[in-house]
Amino acid sequence: MKTAHLGNSGLRVSEIGFGCMSLPTDSKQAAAIVDEAIASGINYFDTADLYNKGLNEELVGQALKGRRKDIILATKVGNQWHQDSDEVKWNATKPYILEQVHNSLTRLQTDYIDLYQLHGGMITDNAEETIDAFESLKKEGLIREYGISSIRPNVIKRFMEKSAIVSIMMQYSLFDRRPEEWLDSIGSAGTSVVTRGTLAKGLLTNEGPKRAKKMGGYLTYSESEVKDSLKNLMDIHDNLHALSLHSVLQNSTVASVVAGASSPKQIKDTIAAYETSVSIDQINEAKKATKQDVYKEHRE
Repeated sequence: MKTAHLGNSGLRVSEIGFGCMSLPTDSKQAAAIVDEAIASGINYFDTADLYNKGLNEELVGQALKGRRKDIILATKVGNQWHQDSDEVKWNATKPYILEQVHNSLTRLQTDYIDLYQLHGGMITDNAEETIDAFESLKKEGLIREYGISSIRPNVIKRFMEKSAIVSIMMQYSLFDRRPEEWLDSIGSAGTSVVTRGTLAKGLLTNEGPKRAKKMGGYLTYSESEVKDSLKNLMDIHDNLHALSLHSVLQNSTVASVVAGASSPKQIKDTIAAYETSVSIDQINEAKKATKQDVYKEHRE
């Protein structure tokens, strides 16, 4: 498994990361998946305090027990959930962030977080206050680095200009190529992208054609466009899963593809796809066979 630096930081993450949101709530099942991920060379684990109202962090913390020093552990903050309901409100204030980091540390059974990410962000936020909170946590040694998880260009631009973020988590796949407009400027600023949604809810795996029959459309793709595009992509490479991963990883700004799994087998499938050879010509053909959309909102 290759690794890459997160931005200009000293953190090196595996090119395939593990998105912990998909972990089952049974601790033994979760541990088996995490064990398979680590055995496969994955060192980057991404969770959030929002997932299952903190239960996901607890599962991750338990599963990683005794192996913390070998792991790059990322979590997120900003979505304040109500203890007794499913209500969630946005809170990017400094007092809230400084409070919640301790709750995440307890659930994760660790005394530091490698990458602490703002789980969203709006242009109306007091960004200076949010940045100050992250900088304070770095000085305390409670976090090593910080980043944001956002697809809003105006929020991304502001944090790149005013903060020391090392990474931006963005949804990026052959079926969602909107980030490509910004990848060069993000990379030039010394910041990395970590991706989510790279398999487009399973459409961009070898099971894609079967899933397409049940899912219908996807983003700006109609149902017929999804089916036609999948056929075209599979004509380019017979392993759609591999083509999807390498088409994203080919850009040097992308440090890691964060992929989920709900079973050890899904980890093995992703690793097998990662280890399958895909040529640059095939990647270029895949780009020609898919849409180059851009973000239409939150640009200013």
